[in-house]
Amino acid sequence: MNNFWETSDNQTIESKSTFDASNNFEPIPNNTDVLCVVESAAWANNQYNGDYIAIEWQVLSPDTYGKRKIFQNIKVMHDNEKTADKAKKMLATIDFNSGGKMLASGEQPDDAMLGKSLTGKQMILKLQVWEMAGDDGQTRSGNWVCAVSSKKDAKASKPVDDDIDF
Repeated sequence: MNNFWETSDNQTIESKSTFDASNNFEPIPNNTDVLCVVESAAWANNQYNGDYIAIEWQVLSPDTYGKRKIFQNIKVMHDNEKTADKAKKMLATIDFNSGGKMLASGEQPDDAMLGKSLTGKQMILKLQVWEMAGDDGQTRSGNWVCAVSSKKDAKASKPVDDDIDF
């Protein structure tokens, strides 16, 4: 009988007080264009952001960053109307580059429509770096999507205003 707590290379997993699955990647540098594919898109909710659309992007190229994930929270229901409007414009651009079916419907997309319309679509993302201090005093950083463009037209990516409300 196999031990559940054994890894695929037959090593026994030991108890530890912390686990870091991040692989300690440095963020992708500011203003870097990457080819990505939408892996998932669905509604999410948390106490800080309320209802938003969560998109998981898989980086395809350049190879230097291949296999990395970019998580984008599109705050289309934000209390600040300008933030919500910018988020809807971002979602509309992603939809346009995916065939434009959601915007054409005129309806608020549900999880099924988000998944069907966006999953598997490739686009060019222009990334920026965010930084913030954690409760433990450590500075954390990662990437956020400032622009989206068609895979065919990488030069046309136009940044969204920098005052994104995290």
